[in-house]
Amino acid sequence: MSAAPDHDEHSPHEGPIKTPKQLVVAVILAFVVPITIIVLLAQYVSSGAKPAAGSEGLAAKATEQRIAPVAAVQVKDAADTAALKNGADAFKAQCAVCHEAGVAGAPKFGDAAAWAPRITAGYDALLTSALKGKGAMAAQGGGDLSDLEIGRAVVHLANAGGAKFEEPKAAAPAASAASN
Repeated sequence: MSAAPDHDEHSPHEGPIKTPKQLVVAVILAFVVPITIIVLLAQYVSSGAKPAAGSEGLAAKATEQRIAPVAAVQVKDAADTAALKNGADAFKAQCAVCHEAGVAGAPKFGDAAAWAPRITAGYDALLTSALKGKGAMAAQGGGDLSDLEIGRAVVHLANAGGAKFEEPKAAAPAASAASN
């Protein structure tokens, strides 16, 4: 025969809440605990900048670099001859990289045989080639020197190859306005 069950089938189920005081505490905690968790999560999410792992694309510095102007205009005073480079300095600053080693077919500094046919073309032809570029050489050798400084470098380079060109002088400053 079968054993008698330990519980009565018609008895009501009993839960952990047995008194009205326990019921009030359970209801209050059912509202307070989730709201507290939501407030703490919202505070964590909104507190401070937390960049994504491995990404700095939205950082302030990255944004400034993306919206920075592509170029800037820099006006040089042509009358300021003290700041202009002489031929040797302009050559070292711009031309020496290629012309000292003969890179990409550039005639080497002091090589009279390589410079002879270029010198016969004259200073103006050499200056035009230097300013506008020729072959693998970019305009002004890819630099930012003034035309006068490039001219001085051309004279220095050609004279080392056997030319007798005179170094160009800076233009005289413009005369001041008539006095009253």
